[in-house]
Amino acid sequence: MAGVASSSRQRSKIAPYLMILPALVYLGIFFVIPFFTLARTSLSSTGGSVFLPTLTFSWDFANYTEAFSHYRDQIIRSFTYAGVATVLCLVMAFPLAYVIAFKAGRYKNLILGLVILPFFVTFLIRTIAWKTILADDGWVVSALGAIGLLPDEGRLLSTSYAVIGGLTYNWIIFMILPLYVSLEKIDPRLIEASKDLYSSNARAFRKVILPLAMPGVLAGSMLVFIPAVGDFINADYLGSTQTTMIGNVIQKQFLVVKDYPNAAALSMVLMVIILVGVLLYTRALGTEDLV
Repeated sequence: MAGVASSSRQRSKIAPYLMILPALVYLGIFFVIPFFTLARTSLSSTGGSVFLPTLTFSWDFANYTEAFSHYRDQIIRSFTYAGVATVLCLVMAFPLAYVIAFKAGRYKNLILGLVILPFFVTFLIRTIAWKTILADDGWVVSALGAIGLLPDEGRLLSTSYAVIGGLTYNWIIFMILPLYVSLEKIDPRLIEASKDLYSSNARAFRKVILPLAMPGVLAGSMLVFIPAVGDFINADYLGSTQTTMIGNVIQKQFLVVKDYPNAAALSMVLMVIILVGVLLYTRALGTEDLV
């Protein structure tokens, strides 16, 4: 009996590791190995012909200095656009998530479905649709010009406004859903209690709702900001050569120029900056309730 009990305890200790083994294998194959391959490529030098390049690992840190010196503007622009888009997503998503969580009643599922429905269309098609909407001969430009918000011969397409607008539209769903989940967890009696204590609506929002919704704010901000920084579709279709983001540079270096070490170095720089920024952001807001 003692042997059976000991064997049972041994299996119970191993079981959790066996359960996570598939996930670890998946991460090892599709994340760890590609990451080290990318890091190795970023420290390599290229040779051979343009059509058949060869890579030689040579600890070439000049790839990183070149990435900073040549593409500093694109890096700064990418983080600026992504930051503005994240703020816009938060400002627009919070009221909508609040209404769905507290005011929608029996229409809650219907509104959630309507929010999610446009995102069944592919990312590329939605971006091209915005290119049509913001075209110089489109109704948006005509309407803004008619009310004086755009000067004569003014345009929206191929500007930073179009790129930021595209980023905001394409990623806002990833802000709405985490905010909705966090707000739905809030007990309405807490808000009623704050009102009983003579708290104004603004104070109740600042002292009760916002702190309890902070996990959703944190999760939504990261889910929007991180992919927006590396996006190149919106800048490619809605922007111009003056609104190029770092994702466009990496895509071109990999697929057109075929300068793999430079492209890999840019990718590593982007990942490191994002990682540092995320760590500082989560430390500032706290992650204890982010479950």
